[in-house]
Amino acid sequence: MSKLFARHALLPDGWAKDVLIEWDAAGTITAVTPGVADAGAASARAVATASAAPGGMPAASAGVECVEYALPGMINLHSHSFQRALGGRTEKAGDSKDSFWTWRDLMYRFARNITPEHIEAIAAQLFSECLRHGYTSMCEFHYVQRTPDGGMYARPAETAERVIAAARLTGIGITMLPVLYSYSGFGEKALKPEQQRFRTDAQDVLRIVEALEPLRDAQTEVGVAPHSLRAAAVGQIQEVLATLPKARPVHIHIAEQMAEVQQSLDWSGRRPVQWLLEHLEVDQRWCLIHATHLTDVEVSGMARSGAVAGLCPTTEANLGDGLFPLESFLAQGGVFGIGSDSHVSQSAVEELRWLEYGQRLQHQRRNIAVSDAQRNVGDFLWQGALRGGAQAAGRSVGALAPGLRADIVVLDDAHPNMFGLALDEVLGSLVFSGNDNLVKDVMVGGQWVVRNQQHVAQQAIAARFKQTLAELREFR
Repeated sequence: MSKLFARHALLPDGWAKDVLIEWDAAGTITAVTPGVADAGAASARAVATASAAPGGMPAASAGVECVEYALPGMINLHSHSFQRALGGRTEKAGDSKDSFWTWRDLMYRFARNITPEHIEAIAAQLFSECLRHGYTSMCEFHYVQRTPDGGMYARPAETAERVIAAARLTGIGITMLPVLYSYSGFGEKALKPEQQRFRTDAQDVLRIVEALEPLRDAQTEVGVAPHSLRAAAVGQIQEVLATLPKARPVHIHIAEQMAEVQQSLDWSGRRPVQWLLEHLEVDQRWCLIHATHLTDVEVSGMARSGAVAGLCPTTEANLGDGLFPLESFLAQGGVFGIGSDSHVSQSAVEELRWLEYGQRLQHQRRNIAVSDAQRNVGDFLWQGALRGGAQAAGRSVGALAPGLRADIVVLDDAHPNMFGLALDEVLGSLVFSGNDNLVKDVMVGGQWVVRNQQHVAQQAIAARFKQTLAELREFR
């Protein structure tokens, strides 16, 4: 049995002092005990030792490591990992008004060139960065399934397996979501040549899921992701869901752009979320990614369904998507989580900050993401994103509690932003005070994967990523 003392730990019902966290060899928490006798003294000795040690690395006291602030690791509920390699390459204005759709054309061009080896190297770099910024779980919305010429690999799950291999190399937990992607638009429009690499029908997706089943374990879950109502027909979605085990997560892009909403209206007379709720049994295993453009009726229906709103504020800002109606959704009991999507940012803190700041700009007032029970914005955002992220991932994560994974983020209490804070100010400082990374150490499944802000395999991962970008340098 392994143990960690936290002088302050964020538990499901809030902050607690002098907490002993214990986990087994499988990386599952077995006990969380606040107010442990002598824990405060042991922590004080360890903190004093750490302050004097090179780099401030946590010290051990009587064989038990002691830290000042421990949080549950955050869940990143929406990732297209290969897009990490696009960073900075799409920020030049074109001849026409740039939008999501012009960005997508550039992304398609890039996706033509990547190999399975590239996919694994890029994912490993991304996952190591996400870990260093407080994410301990990823949901990979994975749609690069075919060869560059549109053929199937000898192993149907080849590219998905590569992403899982990257997750295992870095130590991050993962929910793999093979994508159903058959059409280029509403009404079953044929795919464009540049989309052939993503082509799957219902049977393709089920074969990929079956191939991934042996990889499922405490760190790895497998669900599915109909790409969107543009790219998947309702009959296909129903065919996949009829075979998929009932507890598995289902994610879908929806209502990200006003153009998509108008196309849906032209096709069906219904807006995307309205149509989805009317035609499929949307419940708590669903995660609706973006859902940016909603009517009041759609907001209410989505909240009632129990589905998670998968919000990706930095990507949505980068692409000019718009702002999710968060205040109304929360007021009706809606559940949300955060994702980094195209990975213009790898920081959980930045996603949460943008989520709140977007609402402040829209409503022209402050402190919007709160509830009657929780008036601290930072606490509400972190705890809310943990809850929704865990639900969307379909894994035993999201809290420091027995039976869940020992996924722990340790904050850097030696950073000036952490000085003199009351406990109810810690997460406010983390989310809203400056751009320095306050994540110091990260544990996933009982194993330390980040120490003193460095991933344990960072050098080798970065070298491989650098070589991959050199091989892809022809992309412009």
